[in-house]
Amino acid sequence: MSYFPWLTILVVLPIFVGSLIFFLPHKGNKVVRWYTISICLLEFLLMTYAFCYHFQLEDPLIQLKEDYKWIDVFDFHWRLGIDGLSLGSILLTGFITTLATLAAWPITRNSRLFYFLMLAMYSGQIGLFSSRDLLLFFIMWELELIPIYLLLSMWGGERRLYSATKFILYTAGGSIFFLIGVLGMGLYGSNEPGLDLERLINQSYPATLEILLYFGFLIAYAVKLPIIPLHTWLPDTHGEAHYSTCMLLAGILLKMEAYGLIRINMELLPHAHYLFSPWLVIIGAIQIIYAASTSLGQRNFKKRIAYSSVSHMGFIIIGIGSITNIGLNGAILQILSHGFIGATLFFLAGTASDRMRLVYLEELGGISIPIPKIFTMFSRFSMASLALPGMSGFVAELVVFFGLITSPKFLLMPKTLITFVMAIGMILTPIYLLSMLRQMFYGYKLFNVPNANFVDSGPRELFIFNLYLFTSNRNWYLSRFCSLPIR
Repeated sequence: MSYFPWLTILVVLPIFVGSLIFFLPHKGNKVVRWYTISICLLEFLLMTYAFCYHFQLEDPLIQLKEDYKWIDVFDFHWRLGIDGLSLGSILLTGFITTLATLAAWPITRNSRLFYFLMLAMYSGQIGLFSSRDLLLFFIMWELELIPIYLLLSMWGGERRLYSATKFILYTAGGSIFFLIGVLGMGLYGSNEPGLDLERLINQSYPATLEILLYFGFLIAYAVKLPIIPLHTWLPDTHGEAHYSTCMLLAGILLKMEAYGLIRINMELLPHAHYLFSPWLVIIGAIQIIYAASTSLGQRNFKKRIAYSSVSHMGFIIIGIGSITNIGLNGAILQILSHGFIGATLFFLAGTASDRMRLVYLEELGGISIPIPKIFTMFSRFSMASLALPGMSGFVAELVVFFGLITSPKFLLMPKTLITFVMAIGMILTPIYLLSMLRQMFYGYKLFNVPNANFVDSGPRELFIFNLYLFTSNRNWYLSRFCSLPIR
């Protein structure tokens, strides 16, 4: 047990201190911006100090735990804990949220509310990754919905209300299944609800009930991960949201569901996971091909990047469904890798569209000359996204391949077929990404437009680019400590 409430401070600090943003003196947006960035940096430094102090390199699975009485009537506890699985996701959350806050610098309309909502999301995300109580996990899961809905509906494109409404309907519908699963696990076998994950990990269920619980949780994850065919909210959301919101969605929100699939379905319902694992692998392979093919037909380049995220989530699903330590570690590394790469691509897409005021590929062309810095960074992270050897995306997908090939769950012929399908998806990825680069940056269309006045990246944007570039290809170091053995 931890004697100092590190985790409680990490969860509560952003939303509590962020609420004071409404009492700041009205001296323009600079005060609000620097105040928010200071909170994010303080949170990230506290997070790093706590983990460096408590985690030893010799045993990366040492847990940092806190347990306080919460609701006396139902014996619910405020249980928080960090282990090797949640460590990488929490550090990823701190890093991306800090840079997303810095990326939101141009926001001037209702900036206090905007930054407060980002800090509220920060608390919810840290709380979810550190929850060791199923009810607390659900509360943090739901805490995300209101800030994201407001960020989508108030700051974005012309169809932002449509995309925000679609998002809330999809996610709220999935949350109903999640709540049913939480109640079913908590109430089974006892008159008093018990939702401690350490107790539930040793709980056994009848086969039918375990399958039903697993399927209910899986539907909730399928909406937010997303898994086809429940993915249609994602392209609309990314197409209309401000790019700082897209960074949080692509870098963190999609990873929360993958984390829940491992933490709850895989750990607490292992027998049902063993039965469902072949279907997860099949769905993941189909998702890679379908999303990559659909991405190629998108005219809006922000939606094209969104479909590429859906395709990359297929590798995470396959890694989790492979029932091997190698495959699971590959899925975790893909979570970290895509968190960095996906968030950066949306930041680059947002900064480019802000300058051009265009998002349709047939209207673009020739902008590599007026904005060479954005072109260079866009090219680099596109190479990372298409899994160019030597970059983190390649390492993550390769480890997932090895996990599937070495899985004792599948026969040689099914493994060969699924590996072939995954390879086709990896071939389609450079096709739609390189095609997007060609249409956006090459040629002479926009460069020859009279009075085309583009300004290349400034110091703030270059700082964000370089930080992402430095970390995206080094996150495999962190993955050493982000593993979980298969039970």
